[in-house]
Amino acid sequence: MPIDAEDPSGPTEWQPRNGPVVGVGPWTSEHDEPVPDDPRYDPELLDVGDTRNVVDGYRYWTRDAIVADIDSRRHPFHVAIENFAHDANIGTVVRTANAFAASSVHIVGRRRWNRRGAMVTDRYQHIVHQPDVGALLTWAHAEGLAVVAVDNTPGAQPLETTALPRACVLLFGQEGPGVSDDAQSGADLTVSIAQFGSTRSINAGVAAGIAMHAWVAQHADLSRAW
Repeated sequence: MPIDAEDPSGPTEWQPRNGPVVGVGPWTSEHDEPVPDDPRYDPELLDVGDTRNVVDGYRYWTRDAIVADIDSRRHPFHVAIENFAHDANIGTVVRTANAFAASSVHIVGRRRWNRRGAMVTDRYQHIVHQPDVGALLTWAHAEGLAVVAVDNTPGAQPLETTALPRACVLLFGQEGPGVSDDAQSGADLTVSIAQFGSTRSINAGVAAGIAMHAWVAQHADLSRAW
């Protein structure tokens, strides 16, 4: 499944506007050993340094090498978020999906989305556009994936006590209205996140992070975490 080719670079950079530079300098200034000839390393980054938003284990690696390494250990859950109102939370969802090594993120509805919150992690995450909920459901069922809608609606099962399917799509609605009627009716399961305060709902990006972490807590091999 290809990386999204519409805008592979994303619109933002990782470096803060103020404060110290994040990352490492040229290899020769950071290491007392010869420059490596491993094909995973990017000659330009070895020469000038690496200030990208990547973990230390991927410093100086090429983008393709990083994606290939993540691909070798991605988790069998996917994420989908409805994008009918150009939801600004999608970038956060993509960044979190990258952190948890989701297989892919599906943008349902509008193709364009605000990449700012992704903090350039969309360069390393497989992103797919689905024109509508029907297309997403057709794809998921063809792949043998259970569709799990995440929304605080009547009849939803508590996320905290529900066994999530290992191979699944975690489906989120847009900020405000939540998961659409078509998505809820087509989902195999709907789960809700326990709330105890006065707000009717929590931020869509936060909800996605909670649900993805619930999947990780149930199914991931934690010994492989960074």
